[in-house]
Amino acid sequence: MKFTCNKDDLVNNVSIVQRAVSSNSTVQILNGILIESDNNSKIKLTGYDLQTGIEADMDADVFEKGSVVLDSKFFGDIIRKLPESEVEITVNDNFQTVISCGKAEFKISGLDPETFPKIPEVDESTSDKIVMPQKILKNMINHTIFAVSRDNSRPVLTGSNIVSDGSVLSVVSIDGFRMAINKENMGNDFPKINYIVPGKALTEMSKILSDDDDAEIILYTSMQNLLFDIGNVRMVSRLIEGNFINFDSIIAKNPKTVITLNRKDFLNAVDRAALIIMTDDRKCPVRLLTSNASELTVSAVSAQGNLQENIEVKVEGDLIDVDFNSRYILDVLKNIEDETIKVEVNGGQGPCIIKPLEGESYIYLILPIRR
Repeated sequence: MKFTCNKDDLVNNVSIVQRAVSSNSTVQILNGILIESDNNSKIKLTGYDLQTGIEADMDADVFEKGSVVLDSKFFGDIIRKLPESEVEITVNDNFQTVISCGKAEFKISGLDPETFPKIPEVDESTSDKIVMPQKILKNMINHTIFAVSRDNSRPVLTGSNIVSDGSVLSVVSIDGFRMAINKENMGNDFPKINYIVPGKALTEMSKILSDDDDAEIILYTSMQNLLFDIGNVRMVSRLIEGNFINFDSIIAKNPKTVITLNRKDFLNAVDRAALIIMTDDRKCPVRLLTSNASELTVSAVSAQGNLQENIEVKVEGDLIDVDFNSRYILDVLKNIEDETIKVEVNGGQGPCIIKPLEGESYIYLILPIRR
């Protein structure tokens, strides 16, 4: 194989496919990037960790067709340090690879591509097809992914539930202590779907998606896999089998207390409380207390010291005195743009729900810490 390509294009596309490469697999081939050329104007780069696969096509002048697998980290480090120039890569029959750029020339050993695992194929002609703006999907992932569980004993919670009723698309993440829901009205022609997609795949996909309002993504599904297609880059992820939690059933409909407040004031107060706490230990929660209908007291006590701060609010219903994990509150407030929000509380042991003043474009639920 022999081809030349633009150095910056190569660096960019290698960085993309590296998101699907195993970092410390005991199977050597899984630590590599598959490089293939089967026509005169393109090469294809592939990374695959047996759960998530990413393919990226890029322009190149191909003089000899072929393929090779190169160690992802080693190859990536080399090309990033090359001079700003055109890169030439040549591979011989023994997969010895020469990388030339300017006056620099590397000679490295490659692996036989025959042993590289095949990414599962999703038949685009027979599968469900969903077209939507990249920016919308990116925002929905970013606003919910922090609540995905890292506990593998409950596999369905290690992914986000992407579900549509035919008009409203929802992305839902639950880790057992909190829940994040983001909703978007997609119109009446949007298909009904219900997928559980691994959190790792969605995290990496969100880093690839564009913020351009006109950029689109196409989703194709088979029984076990989901294909994200943005043109020159495609990601295939294995879907998580099982039934996701019925999230609608755990949202309280008639809260005992509704607090209307300024999001930034609340965020800043909890952020300052977190300086005192300095730990996720249940023994050092942030305390939320109302003694009247117009003021919320945010406080924290630890061996480091204590903080008490009052912010102006509007309280409807019962007064509250509840403890929460400060990080859970901060994760929510940092993912909301609204100036004013509602906080619904259901006593000292019921869940806290944070939502917009109108509608339900986002719903965040946090369980309190019991005293």
